[in-house]
Amino acid sequence: MYNQSIRNVLILGTIAVAGIIFIQSYWVIATWKVTSSQFDRTARNTLMRVANQVANYNDSELPIQGIIQRKSSNYYVVNVNDVIVPAVLESFLIQEFERSALNTDFEYSVYDCQSQNLVYGNYCKISDDSKEYTISKQESLPQIEDLTYYFVVIFPEKASYLLFDMWTSIFFSFIALLAVSFFVYTIWIMLKQRRLSEMQRDFINNMTHEFKTPIASIKIASDVLSSNEQIADDNRLSQYVNIIRDQNDRLNKQVERVLNIAKLEKENYQLKKEYFDLSDLIEDIANNENVRLTQSSGGQILTSITAASIPIYADRVHFTNCIYSLIDNAIKYCKKIPEILISINQSDKNIKLEIKDNGIGIKEDQIPKLFNKFYRVPTGNVHDVKGFGLGLFYVKNICTAHNWSINVNSTLGQGTQITLNIPTT
Repeated sequence: MYNQSIRNVLILGTIAVAGIIFIQSYWVIATWKVTSSQFDRTARNTLMRVANQVANYNDSELPIQGIIQRKSSNYYVVNVNDVIVPAVLESFLIQEFERSALNTDFEYSVYDCQSQNLVYGNYCKISDDSKEYTISKQESLPQIEDLTYYFVVIFPEKASYLLFDMWTSIFFSFIALLAVSFFVYTIWIMLKQRRLSEMQRDFINNMTHEFKTPIASIKIASDVLSSNEQIADDNRLSQYVNIIRDQNDRLNKQVERVLNIAKLEKENYQLKKEYFDLSDLIEDIANNENVRLTQSSGGQILTSITAASIPIYADRVHFTNCIYSLIDNAIKYCKKIPEILISINQSDKNIKLEIKDNGIGIKEDQIPKLFNKFYRVPTGNVHDVKGFGLGLFYVKNICTAHNWSINVNSTLGQGTQITLNIPTT
């Protein structure tokens, strides 16, 4: 399920990224075309007014057609059909460009009939912020053979002008690309974390499997030693053997717990649900734990069950492990003589199983983190409670797999109550 989710995120993310890039590219290109077309229309209209002013100044008439000709994206030819005075032309150009709000630098040249060359006019800076520009050479300006009296206008800063005019589109495109970059980076981080998590899980899995063989060997050896009459008669040696056996059992339980967590994370485990009597199971667990408490520090586990028989459909092994894990936490996190109450209340649609202790309690801000993997409630520099922080993580996952809910209520210094809500339908 997890791998499928990652795969779906990658597929949808790739489609989304491609779609955003395509839309933004199309939008910018379309905006550029519209802005460039608008610039061309404004330039043509402005130059037409300049041509009319030149004709009025010379008291002449303009040609019937072909007055404004665009030879390239920023190169315009204006046919006026009469002699042109450069100084007058420059004045007309500046006035009309300001009137049209065409605030970009330009340069112009006038065709000289006598020399049959384009005579460079001037480079006109509209804005003081305009960068310095090297004027065009006369020989680089193409001549129009079928025209006699004309002038040319070049807009060397047209691209910059259009880009500045498109700053809104470019800004939002930049924001979109930034978001896309952040998304791609997030996906990369997710994949990296996934690889690290898989490496960590494989390492823990392999390590715990390697522990199984020596643990089994130690158990066999401790059983052989405990059955030896000479060792049984020696209280000191017998005590050492019991320590070895108890610590080996404890280590074996921790290894089994880690292996169960590894199966949960891979999501390849299957619940083997069956019907069993919940009240009988809880009574058996309470009796077993009471024997252990009597042999250790004392304390007791009480039960309060509203019905003699409460059928439940669940995975018996995982459910039993969950109850033992919750009881184990209640015992470990208690500085007094443990007193644990397990109560079961049944209704038509719900079974409520509560485990209440008299332990040290939990701070309210720590409760939401209890079910996180490897999380343990901070106890300062004192580490008298052993464990990996996997017990409640395991319980939470088993409850989720059964579609149950689990709630925690705790008061610091007074104890904790954990409630399992088990639907009956």
